Amino acid sequence: MAVPKRRVSQTRRNKRRTHHKLSVPPLVECPHCHAMTLAHNACHKCGYYQGEKVDHTVTEEEKRPGGR
Repeated sequence: MAVPKRRVSQTRRNKRRTHHKLSVPPLVECPHCHAMTLAHNACHKCGYYQGEKVDHTVTEEEKRPGGR
C-alpha cells in the first residue's frame, strides 16, 4: 500500500480544499426600500428593479382567505 513519503504542508492542503468553498452571494441595497437584495434581481420586498415596478408582491391582507 502506498504511503506518503513526506507530510503535506498546511498551505498545500488548504489550496487543494478551496475549490468547493461556499461564498456569500453578492448583496446590494435596494434604492427604493433600502432592503438588502441579490444583485441584478428584482427586490423581494417592494418588487422594483432599476426604478420600475416589475414584480407583484403579495401583501399580508391579500394572503388571507377572502382577500380581507
